[in-house]
Amino acid sequence: MAAQTGLIAVQGARKESGHDRWRRTVRRLPHYAFIAPYLLFFGAFSIGPILYGFYMSLFHWEILASHQPFTGLDNYKRLIDDTLFWTALKNTVYFAGLTVAIETTLALLVALAVRDRFFGRSFFQSIFYAPVTLSAAVMGVIMTQLISTGSLNYYLGPFGLGNFSFLANTTTVIPTLSLVSVWWGFGFPMLIFLAGLYNIPNDLYDAAHIDGAGTIQSFFSITLPLLRPTLLFVLVILVIAHLQVFAQNYIMTSGGPGYSSLSIVQYLYQNAWQFYDLGYASAIAVALAVLMGAFTAALFRLLGQRFEL
Repeated sequence: MAAQTGLIAVQGARKESGHDRWRRTVRRLPHYAFIAPYLLFFGAFSIGPILYGFYMSLFHWEILASHQPFTGLDNYKRLIDDTLFWTALKNTVYFAGLTVAIETTLALLVALAVRDRFFGRSFFQSIFYAPVTLSAAVMGVIMTQLISTGSLNYYLGPFGLGNFSFLANTTTVIPTLSLVSVWWGFGFPMLIFLAGLYNIPNDLYDAAHIDGAGTIQSFFSITLPLLRPTLLFVLVILVIAHLQVFAQNYIMTSGGPGYSSLSIVQYLYQNAWQFYDLGYASAIAVALAVLMGAFTAALFRLLGQRFEL
């Protein structure tokens, strides 16, 4: 009798749990309705083009041809043997690594400098952020004029660099583009770091100061650990952005001298809109997407975070 009573109770609990799940689902329907338009547009204008780009990479897709023959993985095999693609890949990774390292460090240092209240803080924050508001074309033209017409060399004359051409030298062209990109874009990660710093309670610093911790020790023991999610976000967006570098190289160097500053996106652009080989350009885009995904996963792994759905 007791066993039958327990079985009935268990069955009733199961029915109740199923009913509760149904009620929860019904209550969530308005939330799903609110996000449905975004998901629809996201699928149509983001996921759809990505899938179609992969589809195009399986064809010898010429924009002016009436027939697009299926080639399977031939475009990807072509990538492996394409020395110019590997040159562009090496240039892009070198540029992205150098730019992300300098930009992240500079943005964090400036954020620490302008975090506390002092006279003129808002002015300096605005000045540091101002270059971000420039378009890529304006920034490229301004910096090209500054570097190539001798304005910069005039101030570098006392250091023996008065006649040195930074954009025409294969050794210095990528570091020069990197520094230009840092000047142009470090204001945005600076604001992100400021937001993260403002979320750290001052009580922790007061307690560390009472315990005898100095500024550097507090930074590595309090600031940096608590800033890890913000640091992860900054690194991910910067890596993705700089692996897609195009405007600086296209406007300032056109990929030169030679191919020493050719980027993957610039090489993609050449194949798509100069050679009209959209199939091969799509394969380059897929390879770039895989590269960005690999770097993003490595950053999550390095900083101890996990992907959560």
